[in-house]
Amino acid sequence: MTPTTLLGLIAGACTTFAFLPQLLKIWKTKSTHDISLWMYVVICTGILLWLIYGIMIDSLPVILANAVTLVIAAMILILKIKYR
Repeated sequence: MTPTTLLGLIAGACTTFAFLPQLLKIWKTKSTHDISLWMYVVICTGILLWLIYGIMIDSLPVILANAVTLVIAAMILILKIKYR
Protein backbone atom coordinates (compact mmCIF):
# COMPACT_ATOMS: atom_id res chain seq x y z
CA MET A 1 0.00 0.00 0.00
CA THR A 2 1.40 3.36 -1.01
CA PRO A 3 1.63 6.28 1.41
CA THR A 4 -0.85 8.15 -0.79
CA THR A 5 -3.42 5.35 -0.53
CA LEU A 6 -2.87 5.09 3.22
CA LEU A 7 -3.35 8.85 3.61
CA GLY A 8 -6.56 8.65 1.57
CA LEU A 9 -7.88 5.79 3.69
CA ILE A 10 -7.15 7.63 6.95
CA ALA A 11 -8.73 10.85 5.66
CA GLY A 12 -11.75 8.92 4.44
CA ALA A 13 -12.14 7.17 7.79
CA CYS A 14 -12.07 10.50 9.63
CA THR A 15 -14.72 12.12 7.44
CA THR A 16 -16.84 8.98 7.31
CA PHE A 17 -16.96 8.29 11.02
CA ALA A 18 -17.71 11.94 11.77
CA PHE A 19 -21.33 11.10 10.88
CA LEU A 20 -21.60 8.28 13.43
CA PRO A 21 -22.23 10.38 16.57
CA GLN A 22 -25.18 12.08 14.84
CA LEU A 23 -26.62 8.74 13.72
CA LEU A 24 -26.25 7.23 17.19
CA LYS A 25 -27.86 10.25 18.84
CA ILE A 26 -30.84 10.08 16.47
CA TRP A 27 -31.14 6.33 16.98
CA LYS A 28 -31.09 6.76 20.76
CA THR A 29 -33.38 9.80 21.10
CA LYS A 30 -35.58 9.21 18.05
CA SER A 31 -35.45 12.96 17.52
CA THR A 32 -34.36 14.72 14.35
CA HIS A 33 -35.78 18.13 15.18
CA ASP A 34 -32.44 19.92 14.82
CA ILE A 35 -31.40 18.08 11.64
CA SER A 36 -31.87 19.82 8.29
CA LEU A 37 -33.68 17.62 5.77
CA TRP A 38 -32.33 19.55 2.79
CA MET A 39 -28.78 19.45 4.10
CA TYR A 40 -28.93 15.65 4.17
CA VAL A 41 -30.56 15.48 0.73
CA VAL A 42 -27.72 17.58 -0.67
CA ILE A 43 -24.97 15.74 1.27
CA CYS A 44 -26.27 12.32 0.16
CA THR A 45 -26.35 13.53 -3.45
CA GLY A 46 -22.79 14.84 -3.17
CA ILE A 47 -21.54 11.65 -1.54
CA LEU A 48 -23.18 9.56 -4.27
CA LEU A 49 -21.45 11.68 -6.92
CA TRP A 50 -18.09 11.27 -5.11
CA LEU A 51 -18.68 7.51 -5.04
CA ILE A 52 -19.36 7.45 -8.79
CA TYR A 53 -16.25 9.58 -9.32
CA GLY A 54 -14.18 7.19 -7.22
CA ILE A 55 -15.41 4.25 -9.27
CA MET A 56 -14.63 6.09 -12.51
CA ILE A 57 -11.04 6.84 -11.45
CA ASP A 58 -10.67 3.47 -9.69
CA SER A 59 -9.60 4.99 -6.36
CA LEU A 60 -10.01 2.62 -3.43
CA PRO A 61 -9.91 5.34 -0.72
CA VAL A 62 -12.54 7.44 -2.50
CA ILE A 63 -14.76 4.42 -3.15
CA LEU A 64 -14.57 3.00 0.38
CA ALA A 65 -14.98 6.28 2.21
CA ASN A 66 -17.93 7.40 0.14
CA ALA A 67 -19.69 4.02 0.10
CA VAL A 68 -19.65 3.84 3.89
CA THR A 69 -20.43 7.54 4.31
CA LEU A 70 -23.38 7.22 1.93
CA VAL A 71 -24.85 4.40 4.01
CA ILE A 72 -24.52 6.39 7.25
CA ALA A 73 -25.80 9.68 5.78
CA ALA A 74 -28.67 7.90 4.04
CA MET A 75 -29.65 6.27 7.33
CA ILE A 76 -29.74 9.72 8.95
CA LEU A 77 -31.86 11.01 6.05
CA ILE A 78 -34.27 8.07 6.35
CA LEU A 79 -34.58 8.60 10.12
CA LYS A 80 -35.16 12.32 9.54
CA ILE A 81 -38.08 11.47 7.30
CA LYS A 82 -39.35 8.74 9.63
CA TYR A 83 -39.24 10.85 12.83
CA ARG A 84 -40.64 14.09 11.34
